[in-house]
Amino acid sequence: MSMLIQAGLLTGIGLAFTFMNGFNDSGSIVAASISSRALPLRYALLLSALAHLAAPFLFGIAVADTIGHQVVAREAVTVPVVLAAASAAVLWCLITYRLGIPSSSSHALIGGLIGATAAGQGWRAILPSGLEKVFLALVLSPVLGMIGGYLLMWMAMYMAQRATPKVNIFFNRAQILALIALALSHGTNDAQKGMGLIVMGLMAVGSLREFSVPGWVVLACAFGISLGTAFGARRIIRTVGGKYYRVRPVHGFTSQCSSAIVILSAALLGGPVSSTEVISASIMGAGAAERISKVRWGVVREVVAAWVFTVPVTALVAALACRLFLLVF
Repeated sequence: MSMLIQAGLLTGIGLAFTFMNGFNDSGSIVAASISSRALPLRYALLLSALAHLAAPFLFGIAVADTIGHQVVAREAVTVPVVLAAASAAVLWCLITYRLGIPSSSSHALIGGLIGATAAGQGWRAILPSGLEKVFLALVLSPVLGMIGGYLLMWMAMYMAQRATPKVNIFFNRAQILALIALALSHGTNDAQKGMGLIVMGLMAVGSLREFSVPGWVVLACAFGISLGTAFGARRIIRTVGGKYYRVRPVHGFTSQCSSAIVILSAALLGGPVSSTEVISASIMGAGAAERISKVRWGVVREVVAAWVFTVPVTALVAALACRLFLLVF
């Protein structure tokens, strides 16, 4: 198989992951705005998609560098490894979408990279320092999202305690700006995961000698995640926007602000966080600030269980896929 065909195949699977990332996570991003009736579904998705299109050009490539350069040793970046990791992540996104579970594409990609690298090149090819950075970001970000949602909700309730029901109009209008901020932060963090994956593929076939993100890769990932967001995962909207509790305008505004702050901060520091986890945790924190029993914790346990199983399942699938691709390549 020629180098050009291999490069096209790896770029294609990287863009497929980027599209599924936007498609799956869009449900979480617009869920609060839809459930609180701040915006109709199609307008929320369109606004989010436009923000995603602009985001990859605004805040650097620190996350792409982490994914593509700091987790797997350079000599271990081969065609079977990259292809197996991306395939496992895309497959997991498709399965969880069908089940209506707000999955983590970040967990899926990291699990895929771990499994594929271990199967194709051995455990020593996985860089402990980079993996520690990734898992620290993945574990801490939802905790910070929940704390942020709780604190912002508490502040909002305190400031609006003597307000009339018309305050909901303010929170609904404020959600438009909050949604844009959240979409920009998500587009910044998550589009870079696709960039890192595509650059790894280009390095694997020899098109790039060192890690750098060409402009066309940034543009392609911007369009990919924006297109995925525009289509929107409606099954995920029902889970995030309604199954935890009945989301009102104040919950939507405070949870979106908390999520945007955590996700954008992580992106600037190079931490590839799970945006879905951060958004879900922020919504839980906002609900718990009003009343602990308000949140349906049984639903929360089911979602958390899916997050926990993501890394080992995708690692196993990627390991098996890598063994198969080694025979082909």
